[in-house]
Amino acid sequence: MEVRFQHSPKETASMNSSELRKNFICGSLMQQGQIHLVYSHYDRVIVGGVKPIDTVLPLIQEPELRSGYFLERRELGIINVGGQGIVNADGIAYSLDKLDCLYLGKGVKEVNFRTGDPSQPGLFYLLSAPAHHSYPNRLLKKMKPFHQL
Repeated sequence: MEVRFQHSPKETASMNSSELRKNFICGSLMQQGQIHLVYSHYDRVIVGGVKPIDTVLPLIQEPELRSGYFLERRELGIINVGGQGIVNADGIAYSLDKLDCLYLGKGVKEVNFRTGDPSQPGLFYLLSAPAHHSYPNRLLKKMKPFHQL
């Protein structure tokens, strides 16, 4: 997991375009067969990408979180921006098509990602923040446009 530290307004004001991009843009999140995470000290948010191809990719405990497992004190939002994929959360499989979202609440111990079709892999965009209360997991399917209902 890549860790990024906060910058003061004075530091930010003196950065050129290249330095701003290096410090604030999270490029290359979707890396084939990997989970790529960026921990920001701005509100302790983690942004990430998962691109499973032919293996199951588990969301592992990161030492920087100082916890027993990834969602021990965090919650996680997942948006699939690719082909059909599956997220397993504590033994429950959630099938996500393109633009479906999944919320996983604090306390979910095991999370892993896999793709339905390796030729059109699921691309999972992740956003995680600290949580102080546990809410139920929830799958939200992409709505059809009103004219198609």
